[in-house]
Amino acid sequence: MKTGLTTLAVLLPILAFAEETGKKPISLFNGKDLAGWHADIPAADKNKEVEPSFVVRDGMLVSLGTPGGHLITDKKYSNYKLVAEYRFPGKPGNCGILVHASRPRALYEMFPASIEVQMNSGHAGDFWCIQENIVVPEMEKRRPRGKNQDWGGTEKDARRILNLTDDSEKPLGEWNMMEIVCKGGEVVVHLNGDLVNHGKECTVEEGQLAVQAEGAEVEFRKLELTPLGESREEK
Repeated sequence: MKTGLTTLAVLLPILAFAEETGKKPISLFNGKDLAGWHADIPAADKNKEVEPSFVVRDGMLVSLGTPGGHLITDKKYSNYKLVAEYRFPGKPGNCGILVHASRPRALYEMFPASIEVQMNSGHAGDFWCIQENIVVPEMEKRRPRGKNQDWGGTEKDARRILNLTDDSEKPLGEWNMMEIVCKGGEVVVHLNGDLVNHGKECTVEEGQLAVQAEGAEVEFRKLELTPLGESREEK
């Protein structure tokens, strides 16, 4: 399902603003180590010898998929464009980038409060609400609810928001480019040039960024953030 002219009309001012800031991109990963990040791996609470879930390999940041957890930036950010270049080098699987992350283990004693931008093979660009919320057009269609479910971010809520297209990913092993623009209460996601999601009225507008370890190995060769307008960066 491709987007129409109405969606593009809403999106273009946001992208134009991003291009006009003139601010230089910041690499969030130095290609050598995990400086600027910290891992939250619940399995490590009882076993300090557990194997790491995130490593640096051949100049890339690699999520090994297990043990499950998150790699989280030390700093908080608001109003930015994030560009991530990633691929699944072996089997297709699950992963995600979390924006506006805050309270650790806020959902299922694993996921930090945030809005997840899904990277799961075949469904990249979905939103998942994690103790936060965001609104998209056609909510009844794109955010199916079960019996007695509400739209929200708790365990009992309908948390998944379907993307606008499921055919924007590259074949397995090839590099994908995901662009996430967070401006005020809006989150706009492109994948390989296609608009795959656009949400408004987000319940949070700043926070940390996080990468998931969720069962599959994923390589990142770029994680680059460009501040937009009156962006804030906090330690």
